[in-house]
Amino acid sequence: MLMSLSDGDDSRTRTLHALRNNDESRDEVLRQFVRLASQALGIPGSFISVLDDEMQHVKAAHNFTLTQSSRQDSLCRHVVDTDSAVVVPDTLLDIRFAAHPLITGAPFIRFYAGVPLKSSTGLILGTLCVTDTAPHRFGGDQVAMLKMLAALVMSFLEAWYSAGFADPVTGLPNRQRLIRDLQFLAASGDTTPRRLVLIDCIDMPRAYELARSMGMGPVESLLKDVATLLPLRLRPAPGEMLYTVATGRFALLTRQESRLTANWVATKLAGISADIGDGLSVALTTHTGEASFNTGEMPAQEILRRAVSALHEAITRDVASMPFSEATDSRHTQDFTLMHDLATALRQDKGLWLAYQPKICLHSGKPIGLEALIRWQHPVRGELSPAQFLPFAGQTELLSELTTWVTEHAIARLSRLRNSYIQLPITINVSSSDFSRDGFADELEERMIRAKLPVSLLGVECLETERILESPTAMQGLEMLKLRGFGISLDDFGTGYSNISYLRRMPLDVIKLDRSLISEISSDTASRVIARSIIAMLKDLDYMVLAEGVENEETVKVLTEFGCDQAQGFFYSRPLAETALDEWLGWRLRSKY
Repeated sequence: MLMSLSDGDDSRTRTLHALRNNDESRDEVLRQFVRLASQALGIPGSFISVLDDEMQHVKAAHNFTLTQSSRQDSLCRHVVDTDSAVVVPDTLLDIRFAAHPLITGAPFIRFYAGVPLKSSTGLILGTLCVTDTAPHRFGGDQVAMLKMLAALVMSFLEAWYSAGFADPVTGLPNRQRLIRDLQFLAASGDTTPRRLVLIDCIDMPRAYELARSMGMGPVESLLKDVATLLPLRLRPAPGEMLYTVATGRFALLTRQESRLTANWVATKLAGISADIGDGLSVALTTHTGEASFNTGEMPAQEILRRAVSALHEAITRDVASMPFSEATDSRHTQDFTLMHDLATALRQDKGLWLAYQPKICLHSGKPIGLEALIRWQHPVRGELSPAQFLPFAGQTELLSELTTWVTEHAIARLSRLRNSYIQLPITINVSSSDFSRDGFADELEERMIRAKLPVSLLGVECLETERILESPTAMQGLEMLKLRGFGISLDDFGTGYSNISYLRRMPLDVIKLDRSLISEISSDTASRVIARSIIAMLKDLDYMVLAEGVENEETVKVLTEFGCDQAQGFFYSRPLAETALDEWLGWRLRSKY
């Protein structure tokens, strides 16, 4: 059907609103239809009109200058009101029209024939007419031809609607239809408090994995079955509309007082499954989000955005439902703005800088290496630690760009100090997405070769260890780095129960003990026993052991006694900017220990 938001007059009103709006591609086809009508019937003027309760709107015309008139003055209202063809061979001889302003004045209609434009559901939307400034005979065959052309016009309009406003798989109204319905409510002056509920119940990555092995047929069956299941489960009342707004995502538009809240919907859909064909079904996990609004107070796109924000918050927190929250949304907006600012900082190379934290040999007391740590001097927020922006960068391509930026600046330092006595190897932090990047090891080696530096001067430190282990491509990237001679460190050892398995599966050189493991070894017997055992085990496995977070001399003594090789922490030095680091190294390496 052309429009189906609700029954009766409401549906017709919404349909007319949609047709009155300009759509150049649609209206150009309508202009082709009226030219065809003139040519086929031998009448020079023709037009398509849409009539509402007050006005006649001419949507397409050929040799006809009128663009609109009042409904009262419209000849077409007689067609719409009687739901039949109206033929007036000579308007001056018809008592209804002899003194009509459109006959006695422009456009001086002398001949008129019109038939109704009726949808497949019986809604009369307007007319297809032919007209002239001279009288004409118009026989039954010509009326039949005009009706046939009107049927073609309606078929086109219904196909245009189906293509533009209905989801091709589920058959439900689509996102464009939702936006148009919201816009109509605003334009009509509706002030009813309403609610938009978004529903996510299909794990689309899992569905596409299914498609890889079984084709798209089962996925489409799944989507169709869910689209059938939702109204059966939720039983929306008349006027409550269900939409498909994205693949696997649905929306409910309802009134504020409706029982269809996000929480109610999530509860109602708990534990459901859907059919994928051949007697197979998959369990569905539902998340919902809702946005409440008064129509006209905000744009339609903003209403949908708020509902999407609430849904994503529910998914992120792994809870069944979430209402829209101004505070949460503002925080996410700030995060997005921060990522935009970070992209600008990378592009312009402004505000980002490297701090270097020295690594100390516990046997000699001398600096033996550096860890490069990125910092950001934001133009508005001031100094930002990595914890304030790296987690968000990790959700975008910016993390890879940050790795490239850190690598370039670390290599620039190594090149600057090529023959200096304060030259020390640098370790950079690398994420699983970097290890998974095609050719990452080759690219890193090529950078060192171009800089005429040995790869032994640049080490990589593994972040997101569990994600690396879960990714075959990341593990392969790690192996490629090891084969090219880059030293590999494991960060935060001792913080989880699966650390021992890392040692068997990853090609590691240095194990970094997490600060939580050694923070109390100078004062707590249990901590000392655990640390001693772990260090002894790692040394037996022939790893270099580095303790991080060292903050006092007593901890240094205990670590040295236990056989730990290296340490870093505030006891020796905070992370330093490059100039301060050069001064610190110059003083430290000239001193005796």
